[in-house]
Amino acid sequence: MTANGPLVGRLVLVAGATSASGEAVARALTAAGAAVIAVGTRADALEALRASVPGVTTRTCDLSDRDAVAALAAQIRQESGRVDGLVHLVGGWRGGGGLAGQSDEDWDFFDRAFRTLRNTTREFFDDLVASPAGRLAIVSSTAVASPPAGGANYAAAKAAADAWVRAIAQGFRKSAPQAAAAIFVVQTLAGLEARLGDEVVRLWDTEPAAVNGARIPLEPSEPRMKQ
Repeated sequence: MTANGPLVGRLVLVAGATSASGEAVARALTAAGAAVIAVGTRADALEALRASVPGVTTRTCDLSDRDAVAALAAQIRQESGRVDGLVHLVGGWRGGGGLAGQSDEDWDFFDRAFRTLRNTTREFFDDLVASPAGRLAIVSSTAVASPPAGGANYAAAKAAADAWVRAIAQGFRKSAPQAAAAIFVVQTLAGLEARLGDEVVRLWDTEPAAVNGARIPLEPSEPRMKQ
């Protein structure tokens, strides 16, 4: 664990933490000295995460339920204090079949993920504003800029999430210039989980104005030339 650094003593909540990317982010944050609260809906997956990443605290919560999020926030503040960071990783891919194949069931899936972003950011916004180094991060998609017909539901939901986070960034500019809200943009996260963890940690080591409201491409590193 890092003995000193910008994340030492910080409390970071990772929403949707039981995915491969959630595990990688939790691992990177704890290695950098942060206290991590990992939130998900499946107790068995959270137990596996605790075994894989020692030191992580886990909480079970349906983040699409605003009352449940409020209760979670109250519990965290009582037991651990104010959060300094929120990394939102709730989501997934469903789609295909052209525009006619964009089902209501798929839209409900994406809408639920977007509600978890709205609920968590509204509940923890004041914490991030009050923190001396508040950070918010989400993962978005290249589909926002080039939406395919077969992924219209997905792209529309990701565009909504982008706009929501950029609105939060505007709020930070007005009331908390020490805070930042960033959007990592990927084509696919597969194979980039560890890279995402490193980039999330780097948010605390970067001037907030440089990343606040930014859409940051997350791409595979180019292989190094042999010397």
